[in-house]
Amino acid sequence: MVSNDSKVTLSSSGTDDSQRPPIGVRGPADHTPVGNPRPRPQRRFSPIRRRILTVNVLALGMMIAGLFYMGEYRDNLIEAEMTNLNAQADMFSAALGEGAVGGQTPLDQILVRETANRIVLRMVESTDTRARLFRFDGELVADSRNLLHAGRDVEVELLPPPDQAPDLLRVLFRMYDRLVNSLSGSTPRVAYVEQARQHARQYPEVLRAMQGRVSKAIRSFGRDQLLLSVAVPVQRYKKILGAVLVTKSSEDIDQAMFEVRVDILKIFLITLSVTMLLSFYLAGTIARPIMTLSAAADRVRTSLNRQDSLPELKTRDDEIGDLALALRDMTDALWERMDAIERFAADVSHEIKNPLTSLKSAVETAARVSHPDQQRKLLAIIQDDVERLDRLITDISDASRLDAELSRTQVAEIDLGKMLETLVDVHTSTSSDDSPKITIETGTDKGCIVPGMEDRLVQVFRNLIVNAITFSPGTGMITIALHLGATEDGKDQTVVTISDEGPGIQPGKEETIFERFYSERPEGEKFGTHSGLGLSISKLIIEAHNGSIVAGNRFSTSGDIIGARFTVTLPAIIR
Repeated sequence: MVSNDSKVTLSSSGTDDSQRPPIGVRGPADHTPVGNPRPRPQRRFSPIRRRILTVNVLALGMMIAGLFYMGEYRDNLIEAEMTNLNAQADMFSAALGEGAVGGQTPLDQILVRETANRIVLRMVESTDTRARLFRFDGELVADSRNLLHAGRDVEVELLPPPDQAPDLLRVLFRMYDRLVNSLSGSTPRVAYVEQARQHARQYPEVLRAMQGRVSKAIRSFGRDQLLLSVAVPVQRYKKILGAVLVTKSSEDIDQAMFEVRVDILKIFLITLSVTMLLSFYLAGTIARPIMTLSAAADRVRTSLNRQDSLPELKTRDDEIGDLALALRDMTDALWERMDAIERFAADVSHEIKNPLTSLKSAVETAARVSHPDQQRKLLAIIQDDVERLDRLITDISDASRLDAELSRTQVAEIDLGKMLETLVDVHTSTSSDDSPKITIETGTDKGCIVPGMEDRLVQVFRNLIVNAITFSPGTGMITIALHLGATEDGKDQTVVTISDEGPGIQPGKEETIFERFYSERPEGEKFGTHSGLGLSISKLIIEAHNGSIVAGNRFSTSGDIIGARFTVTLPAIIR
């Protein structure tokens, strides 16, 4: 019986593949890697680590930049401060309206300067605000700043040393605020300018207060500060006698903003340190094993030692561990494929050498003999050897193209029952009376649909049927049974058995018959009729369809062998 075992691929060139170095191994002449591999740069810093660090730090920086822009928080502080100034101004106005008004009748009531000065001075001593009182005619009556300095011979103001540099953080925050304001397109505030002789017309909020309305204003003051002002009318018996203007700089607000930003900056630095450490750790867990795999792959590619292999990374229970295992399995599969190619090349050389040796001997002998009968015998031997070589080369070519064809051909749904019936009909219509009979037994009412390539499956079952016919006697019966089954994990499968009544398979040869170039033919059959690749190719085709093929014997009740049986299982499509 004819058979084979493993997947094979034969080089299409005419050179001897057994003399070639394995792929990825240095050649014997120049000791350089086969092919032209691209040079890999020697990196001092992992690009993956750099990307992870950049993404994490950039996201954190954008969040902190948003926190630093605390416009709404500052607006809330300003609003609270304006409310406080409004309350103070109301108290000043009430006190001045009650105690700083002089006159005999309501018509000639006026603000008394001396009394107003004492009241204003008393009320601002415990605050950090500035209060100014204007008469209805716009004249300045009292100014708390002048009153606080009155009577002092020497005024002392502490100034910073000439070489003292401004606080770096404050400068950075100012630059940040200016940048944000310029990008946001906000309108700059009107600058506060104080004249030497002050008048109510210099302050629009005071003029509105003299019309009986509480008025507020915010102006820019100094370097990146604001001046908050509230003006309220001073009246007695509903007569407006003047207006009081209460002002305060945004120094306290700016200090509160600065402290909050410093706290945010501290949190940012701590978070940045933790983020960088975690980024380096995460990048290390990703980049380091990948670099290890890359270096190991280079060693495997350039090494002459087959023992070099990729690390398994058993401690990595993640995708990188799966990748390492997959690459290791792929490398092992490539080595197995290379071994199979070498074995196949050696087997082909051996099988082709036999008929070539016989052919050479017959040609040399034919040149020395002159008897016609002997020459005819030698010519017959030469013709048989040529036909044997032709069959060998044809089968070898078919086997070498099998892998590529199976990988390119699209899979279709095939009705296995109809295929087998067609093969049986072809045999019945072309066979002679002394040929074995073939019957089909179907153990299911459902159609046995399998995914596969029809022409290749036809090749398998035709080979098995021809093999059964070859070993069966002329009066024998060949039975093809078709039924549905299931695998151990519950998947549906189609099972086909082909049984004959021949001599069976020698015990212990059930696996050997699937090896390449193994041939065991019936007695009396001409030598060299078969190449010994039929069952090998059949097994390759079935395995490519995710199926299996096994061989065994049929036994009688007494234990005698009464024939051979081949069982083919293929995945089934149940509708």
